Formats: sequence, C-alpha cells, structure tokens
Amino acid sequence: MNRSLQNNISTIYLLGLCQGFMVVIPVFVPLLQGHGLSMTQVLQTQAVFALTIALFEVPSGYLADIWGRRPAILAGCALNAAGFLSLLWADSFADFVLYEVVLGVGFSLISGTDLALLYDTEVYLQRAGLPGGAGPGKSLSRLISIEAAASALAGVAAGILLLWSMDCVVIAQALAGLLPLLLAWRLVEVPRTVAATSHRDNLREIVELLLFGKPVVLWTAFAISVFGLLAVYVFWLYQKYWELQQVPLSWFGYIWAAFALTVSLAARYAGALEARLGTRGLLLAIAVLPLLGLLGMALVGGWAGVLCGFCLQVSRGISMSVFYEALNSRLPGDFRATVNSLVSLAVRAVFIITGPLLGYALDSLGMRSTLFLLVAIFTPLLGLVLVPLLLRIRREQVAAGAVTAAG
Repeated sequence: MNRSLQNNISTIYLLGLCQGFMVVIPVFVPLLQGHGLSMTQVLQTQAVFALTIALFEVPSGYLADIWGRRPAILAGCALNAAGFLSLLWADSFADFVLYEVVLGVGFSLISGTDLALLYDTEVYLQRAGLPGGAGPGKSLSRLISIEAAASALAGVAAGILLLWSMDCVVIAQALAGLLPLLLAWRLVEVPRTVAATSHRDNLREIVELLLFGKPVVLWTAFAISVFGLLAVYVFWLYQKYWELQQVPLSWFGYIWAAFALTVSLAARYAGALEARLGTRGLLLAIAVLPLLGLLGMALVGGWAGVLCGFCLQVSRGISMSVFYEALNSRLPGDFRATVNSLVSLAVRAVFIITGPLLGYALDSLGMRSTLFLLVAIFTPLLGLVLVPLLLRIRREQVAAGAVTAAG
C-alpha cells in the first residue's frame, strides 16, 4: 500500500502532463473558424463548457470527497477521452457544443480532485514518516508547473503537425486523450476517514469553513476566482489577437509553447520569488503584471504586442502556485476537493454570462477597445481582492506569532 501511495505522486504528475498536452488548444479558435463559427459562436461554445462545469463542478468535487478520488478521476478521464474522439467528426456549431458538454463533465470530475489526491498523499506519507515527494505545498506548485510545461510541448507539437494539416492536430488530440485514462488506473485511494454525517451537515460545515472559518481561506478563494476569470478571458483572446497582428498560423503553436513554458517556470519559482519579494511585493507584482500586459497589447500591437502577453503568463504562473498552496494548506482533507471545485465554479459561473459578451465585444468593438475594457474592469477588481487578502494574512501571522510567544 505504501509503495502504491508513493507511486501516486509520480502518476499524478504524469496525469497532469497528459492532461496539459492538448495539441488542439493552441489552434482551437482557427479550427472553429475553419468550420464557419464566428468569435461570438466560439465564445458561446466556451460558455456552454462553463455552464456544464457550473452544473457539475461542485457535485463532482463533493462526490470525490465522499465516493473517492480515484473513481472520480477515472470517470473524468473516460469522458475526456470520448470528448476528444468526437472531434474527429465534429463539423458544426452543435457538434462543438456537444464536445464541450462532454469535456465539461469530464474536467469537472478531475478539477480539484487531482490536487486533493496529491495533497492527501503527501500529507499521509509525511505523517507516516515515509518518503514522499517534495511536500504538500511544493508538490502543488510542481503539478501546476508540469501542466503548464505540457501545454508548452503541445504548442510545439501543434506547430509541427500544422506543417501537414489541421486534421493531423485533431487526430493527435484524439489519440493523446486516451493516455490519461490508462494512467488513472494506477492511482490508489489515500486511507482516510470519511465523516459519517448527513449531506446537509457536510454542506453546513463547508459554508462555515468558507464564511466563518479562517478569513484567509475566503479571500484566497476570491483571489483565485478573479485571477482565474482574467486568465480565461485572455486565453480566448490570444489567438484572435495573433491573427489580427498578422502572425502566421504556423507560429501559433510555438508562441503558445513559449507562453505555457513561462507559466511553468513562474509557478516553479513562485516560492523563491515570495521569499525574495515578501508577500506584499509578490501580490503587487501579480496584480500589476497582467494590467501592463493588457495595456501593452492594446497600445503597441505587432510582435511587440504579442510579447506583452508574457506579462500575463508570469502573473498566472505565480498566482496559481501561491494561491492554491495557501488555500489547500488551510483546508481539512474531508472537503478539500469540494472547496477546490467551488473555486473553479466561481470562475465558470461568471464566464457563462460574460463569455459570449466578450465575443460580442470582439466582433463589434474590436480587439483594442476590448483590451481597454478589460483593464478598466480588472484594475479595481484586483485591488478589491488583494488588499483585504494581504490584511488578513498579516492578522493571521500576528495571531500565530502571539500563540508561539505565549507557548
């Protein structure tokens, strides 16, 4: 059992690598446009994906906490494999909507559950005095870094496959989508006691944890949601932006790879940056960088504008690593997957409405005005979540110091 648990860590890393290796993503917008979809329709398909996530995210996270992490991940991988296979014959708006629905259910089952299983495994091995990985916090950063690195590899692969055709990209994605399902069979459950309470009592405990428990938990969840929403927006802006800057389609994969590698490196060294800059300096950096990136893309244009996108990627990598470690380290194991799913739900729920509006803004106002609009919206939003978070982190540190001094 202990050996199998130790294998969990490497298996989850490999699973993250395969999950992040989505060769279709760097060229997804051109793919859909090639089938006659407008940007409004492209963002509508993503709104459907977000709606599916919104409906299944929390129930799937709760199911993972009650039913088990491994069964949830297995089911999610199976659905994802089916979704990627459906791309082989997808040709209309309805086909791509169905694809997003299947993937939405699959990703909702995996989202947060893999993080929870990795964290649970590290904690169990640590408490048992057994050799594990890098430790709970560092393991989360490594998983985020690995997934981003896989996205970089996918970008390079997409660029190479485009030398033949877009169909080669789709076929490669269908084949790659089967690998996570094979890996998921190697996972084992971490021994833990599931609370024998009613679903209503469990719900009450989760609400009390978020609203009346440690204040840092709630504000960290807010921060993840706001930064995550911005990341989703620019995720779907990039490819259209590159197209408008006259970047050849054959370069999309390589640019995507460089962006993903930046996220990976930023996540990998987030802890070192926090030690060097301090919590206040790090939070300021991850707030300013995306705003500078959006302004640069709007004002400069061309290849210089494309390069400004790296500012958003650096912020993304650091914020994911720091915020998810801060959140999971303060959560009890019984509800870790549920709370992670709730955070993801917050992003998807907002995107359901605003995603198509973003597509409409692009079609009607143009790219530059849309970028300025995002700056105007997110400048106050980032301040509203980061300032209270910093204040509560300081209070928590003061309280911990007082307890230590008293002891």
